[in-house]
Amino acid sequence: MDLEMTGLDPVADRILEVAVIATDWDFEEMATLEAVVAVDEALIGERMVGEFWDKYSTVRDSLKQQNKQGEAIDTVERKLLDFIDEHFDGSEPVLLAGNSIHQDRKFIDNEWPELSKRLHYRMLDVSAWKVVFDGKYKKRFSKPEAHRALEDIKGSIIELKYYLDKVRT
Repeated sequence: MDLEMTGLDPVADRILEVAVIATDWDFEEMATLEAVVAVDEALIGERMVGEFWDKYSTVRDSLKQQNKQGEAIDTVERKLLDFIDEHFDGSEPVLLAGNSIHQDRKFIDNEWPELSKRLHYRMLDVSAWKVVFDGKYKKRFSKPEAHRALEDIKGSIIELKYYLDKVRT
């Protein structure tokens, strides 16, 4: 899963965009979901400022534009729960995976409490692999910085496969 938010504060900021790719244990794609959350335009204007948003102004402008077609936060949560019901058997909580997923989990806990209940307490954070491979082996994966949910989660899957390939060799 990957989220794009108005900023990094899970209390003051809001989720703008979500993408989910369900995979098997070979990290091959089984299904994809994308959704846009409608966020108050005044909050967007207040929160999406500063150095990061200046650097990624094209992303900012695109997220602002798509906000007009966004859905209510509870509608998007329902879509995510339906996606889980469709693609997972329900006998175990779903494992959340992605880059820096702990930050996304804070937003999920805050904005999607029913989804949070369906997620396992363990998470597969690709960033942890990045830290180990960089620190121990000086191996770095260069992932594009799209800052769009679907592209970023696809990049995380490719990155995880890169690290797994290094473990196999």
